[in-house]
Order: sequence, then C-alpha cells, then structure tokens
Amino acid sequence: MSGTSGSPYAPHTDPETEAMLSAIGVDDEEALFDIPDAVAFDGQFGIEPRTERAIREECSRIFDRNDDLVEFLGRGHYGHYVPSVVDHLSDRAEFLTSYTQYQPEISQGFLQALFEYQSMLVELTGLQVANCSMYDAATALGEAATLADRVRSTSGDVVLVPEHLREGKRNVLSNYCAGADLTVESYPMDDGTADVDAVSDRVGDDVVMVYAENPTVRGCIEERPSGIGDLAADADALFALGTDVVSLAVLEEPASVGADVVVGEAGALGLPTAYGMGLGIFACRDDFLRQVPGRLVGVSEDARGDRAFTLTLQTREQHIRKERATSNICTNQAWVALRAAIHAATLGPSGLVDLANDCVREAATLAERIDDLNGVAAPVHDRHHLREFAVHVDQPAAAIAGDLESEGFAVHVIGEHLLQVCVTDLNAERADDLVAAFEEVI
Repeated sequence: MSGTSGSPYAPHTDPETEAMLSAIGVDDEEALFDIPDAVAFDGQFGIEPRTERAIREECSRIFDRNDDLVEFLGRGHYGHYVPSVVDHLSDRAEFLTSYTQYQPEISQGFLQALFEYQSMLVELTGLQVANCSMYDAATALGEAATLADRVRSTSGDVVLVPEHLREGKRNVLSNYCAGADLTVESYPMDDGTADVDAVSDRVGDDVVMVYAENPTVRGCIEERPSGIGDLAADADALFALGTDVVSLAVLEEPASVGADVVVGEAGALGLPTAYGMGLGIFACRDDFLRQVPGRLVGVSEDARGDRAFTLTLQTREQHIRKERATSNICTNQAWVALRAAIHAATLGPSGLVDLANDCVREAATLAERIDDLNGVAAPVHDRHHLREFAVHVDQPAAAIAGDLESEGFAVHVIGEHLLQVCVTDLNAERADDLVAAFEEVI
C-alpha cells in the first residue's frame, strides 16, 4: 500500500512498498494477484441507487419466495421460545460492539456474564471445568478427540462413535481426526441406543476415545451411559458424552456416569432455530484444565482487593506459541453464549426442568397419536424420548414427507420407510394439524 492511499494501520511509505516489491521481483501490487477478468472489479458495482423503501420492498419480495412450512425438524437443531428479555439485554451496545474480552479493565460486565455461563455448564454437567463456548457441537466433538489424543496414555488412535451419528457431525470429526492421525469407527445401535455389548467387544488398547450421545440423534434416551463410561475407563480411553443444555436438566448428570468430557449444543437456549449456526458446549474434568480449547474466564482480585474477572487461560494459537496451543479456534461465540446464559437465568432451575419435561411429555403424546393412524408406527424405538422420535411408514418415506410438505409441514426423512418428527414448545400447538396432515396423506 502506498503512503498516500493505504490503510492507516499499515503505513507503508512509497519507498518501503518499492523495496518490498523489488525483493519479491514484481513491478506492482497487481502482479501479486491472478484474478480472471470475468470476476475482476472494473470500478462499478452495477447496483442502481434506490430509496430505503424500495430496497425493503425488494427484500420482502425475495423473502416471500421462502416456503411457509411448520417445522417439526430436529436432529441437533432445536428451537425453543426465546423470552424478549434475551433480545433486550443482549442487544445493548456494550455487548453488540464488544470483541474478545482481552482487556479486563473495560470488559468486566461481559466477562462476568461468560463466567456465569461457564458456571451453569459446570452445574448441569457435574464436571469441574467449562470453557466460554465453542463454534458448535460438531467442532466441540472434534476438539474432544484431539484432547483425548493428547492426554491419554494409551497408544490407540481409534475414536469410536455411534452408528446413528448425524452425517455433518461425523464429517467434521473426521476432518479433525485426519490432522491428528486418528481413525473414526462406528459401533452399532440397539433399538435406537448404543449396543453396549458391541462396544464392549470393540473397545481395546487401540481406542483413544468413546463417544456416545444422550439423547441420541433419534431422540432416544440412552439407557446405559454408565456402562459405556466403565468400558472406556477400563480401556484407558476418554469417554465423551454429547448432549444439550435443555436435556441436561432432566438426564443423569454426565459426571456421575463417568463422562470425562461433555460436548454438544447450548444454542437450544437463547437462539431461534438457526440451521448452520450453533453454540458449542465443552466441559471436562479438572485433570484436563490446561488442555481445554478456546478460553476460560476466571475470578481474581484487583489492586483494591475487589472481585474481578479475567481471561484466565487462552490456549489457542492466536494467543500463545503455536507449539503450545491446544486449538486454532478463533471466534468463541461469546455473544451467543451471553444469550444462552440470559435465557437459562430467566428460566431458572425449575423452569429449565419444566421445559425439558415438556419435551419428554409432548414427544410421547404426539408419537402415541401418530401411532393410532393406519399404516404408521411410532415411536419406532421402544425407548423414552426427548423432543423427537422416529416414525415408520408403510409407504415410501420420501413420498410421505413430500405430501406433508404440500400440506405445510416439514419432517426429516431418515430411511426408506422412516421419518423423524421433533416437537418443542414452538410447534406443539400445531401438533393437531400435523396429525391431521399425516392422516390425510397416508
């Protein structure tokens, strides 16, 4: 950049720029880039100026092209009613304009909110350490695998995961494992939950981590999570448990079933349904304190002896030497974590339990009503369910889902004759309409 037209944050003078170009062996900056003419900027954006009103009208026409469907979709992405207080507080300028809280002297409010978020996860999981958030559940799972590779004394390189693992999550995990020379293998399921006997047959010295989900991707409550934890411990493998913040309110405490690490989604609180965006949970035993990816907020004292909050550990390569970093995670979803913390605090312990119990009760009621229809069986798995369940249809599942879409409802297709339905407080009031639509299309 030249001294006359360059950025004030990179104040290169003309002689400095010439010296750098000469060292590289080119005449000008344009020679550093190979941009095809078809996509090169020609000095004109080609966007005619319009009034604010005209732009809003055009955007409305574009949005009107979206399908107006009632979603009964889940499989890792859940929508719950977000109280207005979450928007009103999180939209304050000091939160919206804040970046990473490097400077504690000007970030005490946000740091305290993140500390409260961590504290809520510690209480829900029973583990001693929780970081102040990850990108999403998939990247948190990948970080758990690389942590296991660093901390376990076993020479194993195999990460065991459920056969019923969402494809996107499996792919992200595989990407992480490829860089660490780890291999991902699946263990079979037994009626929607882990086949513990099959896990027992597979776990050995070559396994570095065993991963299970509770609830599973099909909404089934895992019946023997402690059995999986015991098998992992006997093999000196790390036991990672996947879940979400609402489910944790009513399920067995992960620490009590032997979980070394808990990963999953916290975006079920504080966020509307946002496919493609999440908020990752990462909690673990204090043995792994210095191996936790991302950042931790801790409590200290200032010069006057007053309680103060600060980023205690920042083990990412942006902050410390690369060879000492545990992760290259950059954005830690702090603002989204703030929203989750506000939502959880608004509900309170009893409200969070009530919400989770509603997810169990409404799923059971809807499955029973769908099961009463001819040509349909629900739930497929003889298990307790939270939010969602699989449905067997005699006709091709894709055809039924297409007909339901024509009636205004979206459900998952998970097999040739299998659908999956998810019900929460946001769509429960349309359950009667969904049942009627099922009856119509069948």
